[in-house]
Amino acid sequence: MKILVIEDETAFRQVLEAQMVKEGMEATGVGRAEDGLRALEQQDFDVVVTDLRLPDRDGIEVVKEIRHRGYDVPVLLMTAYASVSTAVAALQSGAADYLIKPVRVPDLIRRVMQIHELEQLKRENTLLRRIVQQDSKKYWFADTPAGNCVSQIVAKVSNTDMTVLITGESGTGKSMTARLIHSMSARAEHPLVLVNCGAIPESLVESELFGHVKGAFTGADKAKDGLFVGAHGGTLFLDEIGELPLAMQVKLLHVIEEKVVRPLGASRERPIDVRIIAATNRNLEQMVQDGTFRMDLFYRVNIFQVSMPSLREQREAIPSAIDFVLKKLHPAGSTPVRVMPEVMAALQSYPWPGNLRELENVLERASLLCEGGTIELRDLPPSIAGHAAEAQVSMPVEYVPGRSFRDQVAAFERQLILHAIGDADGDRRVAARNLGVGLSTLYRKLEEFNEPSQEDGA
Repeated sequence: MKILVIEDETAFRQVLEAQMVKEGMEATGVGRAEDGLRALEQQDFDVVVTDLRLPDRDGIEVVKEIRHRGYDVPVLLMTAYASVSTAVAALQSGAADYLIKPVRVPDLIRRVMQIHELEQLKRENTLLRRIVQQDSKKYWFADTPAGNCVSQIVAKVSNTDMTVLITGESGTGKSMTARLIHSMSARAEHPLVLVNCGAIPESLVESELFGHVKGAFTGADKAKDGLFVGAHGGTLFLDEIGELPLAMQVKLLHVIEEKVVRPLGASRERPIDVRIIAATNRNLEQMVQDGTFRMDLFYRVNIFQVSMPSLREQREAIPSAIDFVLKKLHPAGSTPVRVMPEVMAALQSYPWPGNLRELENVLERASLLCEGGTIELRDLPPSIAGHAAEAQVSMPVEYVPGRSFRDQVAAFERQLILHAIGDADGDRRVAARNLGVGLSTLYRKLEEFNEPSQEDGA
Protein backbone atom coordinates (compact mmCIF):
# COMPACT_ATOMS: atom_id res chain seq x y z
CA MET A 1 0.00 0.00 0.00
CA LYS A 2 1.45 3.39 -1.03
CA ILE A 3 0.63 6.40 1.16
CA LEU A 4 1.27 10.09 0.51
CA VAL A 5 1.55 12.22 3.67
CA ILE A 6 1.26 16.03 3.32
CA GLU A 7 2.18 17.48 6.71
CA ASP A 8 4.29 20.55 7.52
CA GLU A 9 5.17 19.45 11.08
CA THR A 10 8.41 17.67 10.25
CA ALA A 11 8.74 15.63 13.44
CA PHE A 12 5.16 14.31 13.29
CA ARG A 13 5.51 13.54 9.57
CA GLN A 14 8.71 11.57 10.11
CA VAL A 15 7.22 9.57 12.97
CA LEU A 16 4.18 8.81 10.85
CA GLU A 17 6.30 7.74 7.87
CA ALA A 18 8.48 5.48 10.03
CA GLN A 19 5.49 3.79 11.64
CA MET A 20 3.80 3.26 8.26
CA VAL A 21 6.94 1.61 6.89
CA LYS A 22 7.03 -0.59 9.98
CA GLU A 23 3.46 -1.66 9.17
CA GLY A 24 4.52 -2.72 5.67
CA MET A 25 3.36 0.41 3.84
CA GLU A 26 5.34 2.50 1.36
CA ALA A 27 5.18 6.08 2.67
CA THR A 28 6.15 9.33 0.93
CA GLY A 29 6.14 12.49 3.04
CA VAL A 30 6.14 16.14 1.92
CA GLY A 31 5.66 19.42 3.79
CA ARG A 32 3.79 21.52 1.22
CA ALA A 33 0.59 21.12 -0.79
CA GLU A 34 2.30 21.80 -4.13
CA ASP A 35 4.91 19.12 -3.39
CA GLY A 36 2.09 16.67 -2.68
CA LEU A 37 0.28 17.47 -5.92
CA ARG A 38 3.57 17.09 -7.81
CA ALA A 39 4.08 13.66 -6.20
CA LEU A 40 0.62 12.60 -7.39
CA GLU A 41 1.59 13.55 -10.94
CA GLN A 42 4.64 11.29 -10.78
CA GLN A 43 3.19 8.13 -9.22
CA ASP A 44 0.01 6.46 -7.99
CA PHE A 45 -0.93 6.34 -4.31
CA ASP A 46 -3.56 4.26 -2.51
CA VAL A 47 -4.38 6.87 0.16
CA VAL A 48 -3.45 10.53 0.72
CA VAL A 49 -3.20 11.91 4.27
CA THR A 50 -3.12 15.71 4.45
CA ASP A 51 -3.24 18.37 7.15
CA LEU A 52 -5.89 21.09 6.97
CA ARG A 53 -3.47 23.96 7.58
CA LEU A 54 -0.50 23.93 5.21
CA PRO A 55 2.02 26.73 4.48
CA ASP A 56 0.95 27.24 0.88
CA ARG A 57 -2.63 26.01 0.65
CA ASP A 58 -5.67 24.95 2.66
CA GLY A 59 -6.16 21.16 3.01
CA ILE A 60 -9.73 21.34 1.69
CA GLU A 61 -8.40 23.13 -1.40
CA VAL A 62 -5.92 20.27 -1.80
CA VAL A 63 -8.76 17.74 -1.78
CA LYS A 64 -10.70 19.78 -4.36
CA GLU A 65 -7.61 20.08 -6.56
CA ILE A 66 -7.00 16.31 -6.36
CA ARG A 67 -10.57 15.70 -7.51
CA HIS A 68 -10.33 18.43 -10.18
CA ARG A 69 -7.25 16.76 -11.67
CA GLY A 70 -9.07 13.45 -11.85
CA TYR A 71 -7.01 11.49 -9.31
CA ASP A 72 -9.21 8.68 -7.99
CA VAL A 73 -7.50 8.38 -4.61
CA PRO A 74 -9.17 8.59 -1.17
CA VAL A 75 -8.03 11.47 1.05
CA LEU A 76 -7.92 11.52 4.85
CA LEU A 77 -7.94 15.06 6.23
CA MET A 78 -6.39 15.96 9.62
CA THR A 79 -7.54 19.12 11.40
CA ALA A 80 -6.93 20.77 14.74
CA TYR A 81 -9.93 23.03 14.16
CA ALA A 82 -12.87 20.74 14.77
CA SER A 83 -16.28 22.09 13.91
CA VAL A 84 -19.40 20.91 12.13
CA SER A 85 -18.75 23.32 9.26
CA THR A 86 -15.18 22.03 8.83
CA ALA A 87 -16.38 18.41 8.79
CA VAL A 88 -19.10 19.18 6.25
CA ALA A 89 -16.69 21.15 4.06
CA ALA A 90 -14.15 18.31 4.16
CA LEU A 91 -16.67 15.66 3.11
CA GLN A 92 -18.30 17.90 0.48
CA SER A 93 -14.89 18.55 -1.07
CA GLY A 94 -14.47 14.80 -1.62
CA ALA A 95 -12.46 13.70 1.43
CA ALA A 96 -13.03 10.11 2.51
CA ASP A 97 -12.88 11.05 6.21
CA TYR A 98 -11.27 13.43 8.68
CA LEU A 99 -9.48 13.10 12.02
CA ILE A 100 -9.16 15.67 14.79
CA LYS A 101 -5.69 16.55 16.08
CA PRO A 102 -3.89 15.59 18.22
CA VAL A 103 -3.93 12.26 16.39
CA ARG A 104 -2.56 9.02 17.82
CA VAL A 105 -0.36 7.46 15.16
CA PRO A 106 -1.80 3.90 15.63
CA ASP A 107 -5.35 5.29 15.26
CA LEU A 108 -4.41 7.18 12.09
CA ILE A 109 -2.74 4.11 10.55
CA ARG A 110 -5.76 1.96 11.44
CA ARG A 111 -8.06 4.46 9.73
CA VAL A 112 -5.83 4.59 6.64
CA MET A 113 -6.04 0.80 6.36
CA GLN A 114 -9.83 0.87 6.77
CA ILE A 115 -10.16 3.52 4.04
CA HIS A 116 -7.94 1.46 1.72
CA GLU A 117 -9.94 -1.73 2.36
CA LEU A 118 -13.22 0.12 1.77
CA GLU A 119 -11.87 1.59 -1.47
CA GLN A 120 -10.79 -1.88 -2.61
CA LEU A 121 -14.28 -3.24 -1.88
CA LYS A 122 -15.87 -0.39 -3.86
CA ARG A 123 -13.64 -1.09 -6.84
CA GLU A 124 -14.28 -4.82 -6.66
CA ASN A 125 -18.05 -4.24 -6.52
CA THR A 126 -17.79 -1.89 -9.50
CA LEU A 127 -15.85 -4.50 -11.44
CA LEU A 128 -18.31 -7.24 -10.45
CA ARG A 129 -21.16 -5.08 -11.77
CA ARG A 130 -19.23 -4.63 -15.01
CA ILE A 131 -18.77 -8.39 -15.28
CA VAL A 132 -22.51 -8.89 -14.84
CA GLN A 133 -23.32 -6.15 -17.37
CA GLN A 134 -20.96 -7.65 -19.95
CA ASP A 135 -22.03 -11.22 -19.16
CA SER A 136 -24.71 -11.46 -21.82
CA LYS A 137 -22.45 -9.93 -24.49
CA LYS A 138 -19.01 -11.51 -24.46
CA TYR A 139 -18.39 -13.16 -21.10
CA TRP A 140 -20.04 -15.97 -19.18
CA PHE A 141 -19.46 -17.09 -15.62
CA ALA A 142 -21.79 -19.61 -14.06
CA ASP A 143 -24.06 -18.44 -11.26
CA THR A 144 -22.71 -21.22 -9.05
CA PRO A 145 -20.35 -21.18 -6.05
CA ALA A 146 -17.42 -22.05 -8.34
CA GLY A 147 -18.44 -19.51 -11.00
CA ASN A 148 -19.03 -16.74 -8.46
CA CYS A 149 -15.63 -17.47 -6.93
CA VAL A 150 -13.98 -16.93 -10.33
CA SER A 151 -15.90 -13.64 -10.81
CA GLN A 152 -14.78 -12.35 -7.41
CA ILE A 153 -11.16 -13.34 -8.02
CA VAL A 154 -11.19 -11.66 -11.44
CA ALA A 155 -12.63 -8.49 -9.89
CA LYS A 156 -9.86 -8.47 -7.28
CA VAL A 157 -6.95 -8.96 -9.66
CA SER A 158 -8.11 -7.00 -12.73
CA ASN A 159 -7.19 -3.56 -11.44
CA THR A 160 -3.65 -4.62 -10.48
CA ASP A 161 -0.50 -5.29 -12.49
CA MET A 162 -0.08 -8.70 -10.91
CA THR A 163 0.96 -11.65 -13.09
CA VAL A 164 -1.95 -14.09 -13.41
CA LEU A 165 -1.98 -17.82 -14.19
CA ILE A 166 -5.31 -19.17 -15.47
CA THR A 167 -5.66 -22.95 -15.18
CA GLY A 168 -8.36 -25.33 -16.32
CA GLU A 169 -9.35 -27.88 -18.92
CA SER A 170 -9.54 -27.01 -22.62
CA GLY A 171 -12.63 -25.03 -23.47
CA THR A 172 -13.36 -23.71 -19.96
CA GLY A 173 -12.96 -20.06 -20.98
CA LYS A 174 -9.33 -19.26 -20.12
CA SER A 175 -8.90 -16.92 -23.10
CA MET A 176 -12.25 -15.27 -22.35
CA THR A 177 -11.15 -14.66 -18.75
CA ALA A 178 -7.82 -13.18 -19.88
CA ARG A 179 -9.67 -10.77 -22.17
CA LEU A 180 -11.98 -9.76 -19.34
CA ILE A 181 -9.10 -9.13 -16.92
CA HIS A 182 -7.40 -6.93 -19.51
CA SER A 183 -10.62 -5.06 -20.40
CA MET A 184 -11.18 -4.10 -16.74
CA SER A 185 -7.58 -3.13 -16.02
CA ALA A 186 -5.86 0.24 -16.23
CA ARG A 187 -4.19 -1.12 -19.40
CA ALA A 188 -7.49 -1.56 -21.26
CA GLU A 189 -6.69 1.25 -23.73
CA HIS A 190 -3.42 -0.47 -24.68
CA PRO A 191 -2.92 -3.69 -26.69
CA LEU A 192 -3.89 -7.18 -25.58
CA VAL A 193 -1.62 -9.54 -27.51
CA LEU A 194 -2.56 -13.24 -27.53
CA VAL A 195 0.11 -15.88 -28.09
CA ASN A 196 -0.53 -19.62 -28.41
CA CYS A 197 2.80 -20.97 -27.19
CA GLY A 198 2.04 -24.42 -28.58
CA ALA A 199 1.29 -23.16 -32.10
CA ILE A 200 4.65 -21.47 -32.78
CA PRO A 201 7.41 -23.70 -34.23
CA GLU A 202 10.24 -24.10 -31.70
CA SER A 203 12.74 -22.54 -34.10
CA LEU A 204 10.67 -19.34 -34.33
CA VAL A 205 9.57 -18.88 -30.70
CA GLU A 206 12.40 -16.52 -29.71
CA SER A 207 12.01 -14.34 -32.80
CA GLU A 208 8.20 -14.20 -32.41
CA LEU A 209 8.32 -13.25 -28.72
CA PHE A 210 11.36 -10.97 -28.60
CA GLY A 211 11.83 -9.86 -32.21
CA HIS A 212 15.01 -9.84 -34.29
CA VAL A 213 17.35 -7.47 -36.06
CA LYS A 214 18.04 -7.49 -39.78
CA GLY A 215 20.35 -10.35 -40.71
CA ALA A 216 19.90 -12.17 -37.40
CA PHE A 217 19.28 -15.40 -39.32
CA THR A 218 18.72 -16.62 -42.84
CA GLY A 219 15.64 -14.90 -44.23
CA ALA A 220 15.67 -12.02 -41.71
CA ASP A 221 15.80 -9.36 -44.43
CA LYS A 222 14.40 -6.68 -42.10
CA ALA A 223 14.12 -6.00 -38.37
CA LYS A 224 10.97 -7.12 -36.59
CA ASP A 225 9.49 -6.15 -33.24
CA GLY A 226 8.46 -9.13 -31.14
CA LEU A 227 5.13 -9.71 -29.45
CA PHE A 228 6.45 -8.35 -26.14
CA VAL A 229 7.17 -5.00 -27.79
CA GLY A 230 3.79 -5.16 -29.53
CA ALA A 231 2.13 -5.47 -26.12
CA HIS A 232 4.07 -2.56 -24.60
CA GLY A 233 1.84 -0.67 -22.19
CA GLY A 234 -0.74 -3.45 -22.33
CA THR A 235 -1.06 -7.16 -21.66
CA LEU A 236 0.60 -10.23 -23.14
CA PHE A 237 -1.49 -13.40 -22.88
CA LEU A 238 0.69 -16.51 -23.05
CA ASP A 239 -1.80 -19.29 -23.75
CA GLU A 240 -0.61 -22.88 -23.16
CA ILE A 241 2.58 -21.68 -21.48
CA GLY A 242 3.36 -25.29 -20.56
CA GLU A 243 4.25 -25.93 -24.22
CA LEU A 244 7.25 -23.57 -24.16
CA PRO A 245 10.61 -25.30 -24.69
CA LEU A 246 12.95 -25.25 -21.66
CA ALA A 247 15.46 -22.98 -23.42
CA MET A 248 12.75 -20.38 -24.00
CA GLN A 249 11.53 -20.68 -20.41
CA VAL A 250 14.91 -19.35 -19.23
CA LYS A 251 14.67 -16.31 -21.53
CA LEU A 252 11.05 -15.68 -20.61
CA LEU A 253 11.99 -15.70 -16.92
CA HIS A 254 14.67 -13.07 -17.60
CA VAL A 255 12.17 -10.83 -19.41
CA ILE A 256 9.61 -11.09 -16.60
CA GLU A 257 12.17 -10.38 -13.89
CA GLU A 258 14.17 -7.63 -15.61
CA LYS A 259 11.37 -6.10 -17.74
CA VAL A 260 13.66 -5.92 -20.77
CA VAL A 261 13.84 -7.83 -24.04
CA ARG A 262 16.80 -8.44 -26.32
CA PRO A 263 15.81 -9.04 -29.95
CA LEU A 264 17.53 -11.97 -31.63
CA GLY A 265 20.90 -10.79 -32.96
CA ALA A 266 20.79 -7.49 -31.03
CA SER A 267 23.57 -6.33 -28.70
CA ARG A 268 21.37 -4.14 -26.49
CA GLU A 269 18.28 -4.77 -24.41
CA ARG A 270 15.07 -2.83 -24.74
CA PRO A 271 12.86 -1.89 -21.75
CA ILE A 272 9.24 -3.00 -21.84
CA ASP A 273 6.13 -2.36 -19.76
CA VAL A 274 3.94 -5.44 -20.13
CA ARG A 275 1.57 -7.30 -17.84
CA ILE A 276 1.73 -11.09 -18.16
CA ILE A 277 -1.32 -13.35 -18.11
CA ALA A 278 -0.54 -17.01 -18.70
CA ALA A 279 -2.82 -20.01 -19.14
CA THR A 280 -2.47 -23.78 -19.26
CA ASN A 281 -4.54 -26.94 -19.27
CA ARG A 282 -1.55 -28.91 -17.99
CA ASN A 283 -0.41 -29.60 -14.43
CA LEU A 284 2.60 -27.27 -14.18
CA GLU A 285 3.50 -28.51 -10.69
CA GLN A 286 3.80 -32.05 -12.04
CA MET A 287 5.83 -30.72 -14.98
CA VAL A 288 8.19 -29.04 -12.50
CA GLN A 289 8.67 -32.39 -10.75
CA ASP A 290 9.22 -34.08 -14.12
CA GLY A 291 11.83 -31.47 -15.08
CA THR A 292 9.90 -30.19 -18.12
CA PHE A 293 8.96 -26.81 -16.61
CA ARG A 294 11.30 -24.56 -14.65
CA MET A 295 10.47 -24.14 -10.98
CA ASP A 296 11.60 -20.49 -10.91
CA LEU A 297 9.38 -19.63 -13.89
CA PHE A 298 6.45 -21.48 -12.30
CA TYR A 299 6.75 -19.33 -9.17
CA ARG A 300 6.97 -16.19 -11.31
CA VAL A 301 3.80 -16.87 -13.30
CA ASN A 302 1.85 -18.48 -10.45
CA ILE A 303 1.70 -15.33 -8.31
CA PHE A 304 -2.10 -15.19 -8.61
CA GLN A 305 -3.98 -18.22 -9.92
CA VAL A 306 -7.49 -18.34 -11.38
CA SER A 307 -8.82 -21.90 -11.62
CA MET A 308 -11.59 -22.33 -14.21
CA PRO A 309 -14.19 -24.99 -13.29
CA SER A 310 -15.29 -27.49 -15.92
CA LEU A 311 -18.83 -27.51 -17.29
CA ARG A 312 -19.62 -30.93 -15.82
CA GLU A 313 -18.81 -29.53 -12.37
CA GLN A 314 -21.57 -26.96 -12.91
CA ARG A 315 -24.36 -28.92 -14.54
CA GLU A 316 -26.98 -26.71 -12.92
CA ALA A 317 -25.54 -23.77 -14.90
CA ILE A 318 -25.76 -25.47 -18.32
CA PRO A 319 -29.13 -23.80 -19.17
CA SER A 320 -27.48 -20.42 -18.49
CA ALA A 321 -24.51 -21.39 -20.70
CA ILE A 322 -26.89 -22.48 -23.48
CA ASP A 323 -28.72 -19.14 -23.27
CA PHE A 324 -25.37 -17.27 -23.44
CA VAL A 325 -24.20 -19.24 -26.49
CA LEU A 326 -27.51 -18.92 -28.35
CA LYS A 327 -27.59 -15.15 -27.78
CA LYS A 328 -24.03 -15.00 -29.09
CA LEU A 329 -24.95 -17.07 -32.17
CA HIS A 330 -28.27 -15.27 -32.70
CA PRO A 331 -27.92 -11.63 -31.57
CA ALA A 332 -30.87 -9.31 -31.08
CA GLY A 333 -32.76 -8.78 -34.31
CA SER A 334 -32.15 -12.26 -35.72
CA THR A 335 -34.57 -15.17 -35.50
CA PRO A 336 -34.47 -16.58 -31.96
CA VAL A 337 -33.79 -20.29 -31.42
CA ARG A 338 -35.40 -22.31 -28.65
CA VAL A 339 -34.45 -25.66 -27.15
CA MET A 340 -36.92 -28.50 -26.54
CA PRO A 341 -37.06 -29.89 -22.95
CA GLU A 342 -35.71 -33.30 -23.97
CA VAL A 343 -32.79 -31.57 -25.68
CA MET A 344 -32.09 -29.58 -22.54
CA ALA A 345 -32.15 -32.82 -20.52
CA ALA A 346 -29.67 -34.46 -22.91
CA LEU A 347 -27.35 -31.43 -22.83
CA GLN A 348 -27.39 -31.38 -19.03
CA SER A 349 -26.68 -35.10 -18.80
CA TYR A 350 -23.76 -35.08 -21.27
CA PRO A 351 -20.29 -34.81 -19.57
CA TRP A 352 -18.89 -32.11 -21.93
CA PRO A 353 -15.20 -33.07 -22.14
CA GLY A 354 -14.69 -30.03 -24.39
CA ASN A 355 -16.56 -27.74 -21.98
CA LEU A 356 -17.98 -24.39 -23.14
CA ARG A 357 -16.15 -24.55 -26.49
CA GLU A 358 -17.72 -27.93 -27.29
CA LEU A 359 -21.16 -26.67 -26.22
CA GLU A 360 -20.82 -23.72 -28.57
CA ASN A 361 -19.85 -26.00 -31.49
CA VAL A 362 -22.78 -28.35 -30.78
CA LEU A 363 -25.30 -25.49 -30.59
CA GLU A 364 -23.92 -23.84 -33.74
CA ARG A 365 -24.39 -27.14 -35.62
CA ALA A 366 -27.85 -27.68 -34.14
CA SER A 367 -28.92 -24.13 -35.00
CA LEU A 368 -27.98 -24.78 -38.62
CA LEU A 369 -29.82 -28.13 -38.79
CA CYS A 370 -32.98 -27.25 -36.85
CA GLU A 371 -36.26 -26.35 -38.53
CA GLY A 372 -38.64 -23.63 -37.41
CA GLY A 373 -36.15 -22.21 -34.93
CA THR A 374 -36.53 -25.17 -32.55
CA ILE A 375 -33.65 -27.48 -31.68
CA GLU A 376 -34.81 -31.08 -31.31
CA LEU A 377 -32.98 -34.30 -30.42
CA ARG A 378 -32.42 -35.16 -34.08
CA ASP A 379 -30.38 -31.95 -34.43
CA LEU A 380 -27.82 -33.10 -31.85
CA PRO A 381 -24.88 -35.42 -32.53
CA PRO A 382 -25.92 -39.04 -31.74
CA SER A 383 -23.36 -39.22 -28.92
CA ILE A 384 -25.17 -36.40 -27.13
CA ALA A 385 -28.76 -37.18 -28.15
CA GLY A 386 -28.35 -40.62 -26.57
CA HIS A 387 -28.06 -38.98 -23.17
CA ALA A 388 -31.73 -37.96 -23.23
CA ALA A 389 -32.88 -41.38 -22.01
CA GLU A 390 -30.15 -41.44 -19.36
CA ALA A 391 -31.28 -38.01 -18.19
CA GLN A 392 -34.81 -39.33 -17.68
CA VAL A 393 -33.49 -42.29 -15.67
CA SER A 394 -31.26 -40.09 -13.52
CA MET A 395 -34.04 -37.69 -12.52
CA PRO A 396 -34.45 -37.74 -8.73
CA VAL A 397 -37.66 -39.11 -7.27
CA GLU A 398 -39.78 -36.41 -5.72
CA TYR A 399 -42.25 -36.77 -2.86
CA VAL A 400 -45.79 -37.15 -4.24
CA PRO A 401 -48.54 -36.28 -1.73
CA GLY A 402 -51.21 -38.98 -1.51
CA ARG A 403 -48.98 -41.71 -2.93
CA SER A 404 -48.16 -44.55 -0.51
CA PHE A 405 -44.75 -44.88 1.13
CA ARG A 406 -44.32 -48.32 -0.42
CA ASP A 407 -45.02 -47.09 -3.94
CA GLN A 408 -42.63 -44.16 -3.58
CA VAL A 409 -39.85 -46.38 -2.22
CA ALA A 410 -40.43 -48.77 -5.12
CA ALA A 411 -40.14 -45.86 -7.58
CA PHE A 412 -36.87 -44.83 -5.99
CA GLU A 413 -35.52 -48.41 -6.15
CA ARG A 414 -36.46 -48.62 -9.83
CA GLN A 415 -34.61 -45.40 -10.72
CA LEU A 416 -31.61 -46.39 -8.61
CA ILE A 417 -31.31 -49.81 -10.30
CA LEU A 418 -31.83 -48.44 -13.82
CA HIS A 419 -29.26 -45.74 -13.17
CA ALA A 420 -26.75 -48.36 -11.95
CA ILE A 421 -27.38 -50.44 -15.08
CA GLY A 422 -26.87 -47.36 -17.23
CA ASP A 423 -23.58 -46.57 -15.50
CA ALA A 424 -22.49 -50.19 -16.13
CA ASP A 425 -23.28 -49.82 -19.87
CA GLY A 426 -26.15 -52.31 -19.52
CA ASP A 427 -24.13 -55.03 -17.78
CA ARG A 428 -26.50 -56.19 -15.03
CA ARG A 429 -23.84 -58.35 -13.37
CA VAL A 430 -21.60 -55.29 -12.90
CA ALA A 431 -24.58 -53.19 -11.78
CA ALA A 432 -25.49 -55.78 -9.10
CA ARG A 433 -21.89 -55.83 -7.88
CA ASN A 434 -21.77 -52.03 -7.73
CA LEU A 435 -25.02 -51.95 -5.76
CA GLY A 436 -23.82 -54.65 -3.38
CA VAL A 437 -26.72 -57.03 -4.11
CA GLY A 438 -26.93 -60.48 -5.62
CA LEU A 439 -27.65 -60.86 -9.34
CA SER A 440 -30.80 -62.84 -8.55
CA THR A 441 -32.04 -59.96 -6.37
CA LEU A 442 -31.46 -57.53 -9.21
CA TYR A 443 -33.38 -59.77 -11.65
CA ARG A 444 -36.25 -60.15 -9.18
CA LYS A 445 -36.51 -56.40 -8.75
CA LEU A 446 -36.49 -55.86 -12.52
CA GLU A 447 -39.36 -58.34 -12.88
CA GLU A 448 -41.30 -56.44 -10.21
CA PHE A 449 -40.76 -53.26 -12.21
CA ASN A 450 -41.78 -55.04 -15.47
CA GLU A 451 -38.33 -54.28 -16.87
CA PRO A 452 -36.42 -56.78 -19.08
CA SER A 453 -34.10 -58.81 -16.86
CA GLN A 454 -31.87 -60.49 -19.42
CA GLU A 455 -28.21 -59.52 -19.81
CA ASP A 456 -27.36 -57.34 -22.82
CA GLY A 457 -26.40 -59.65 -25.63
CA ALA A 458 -27.81 -62.76 -23.87
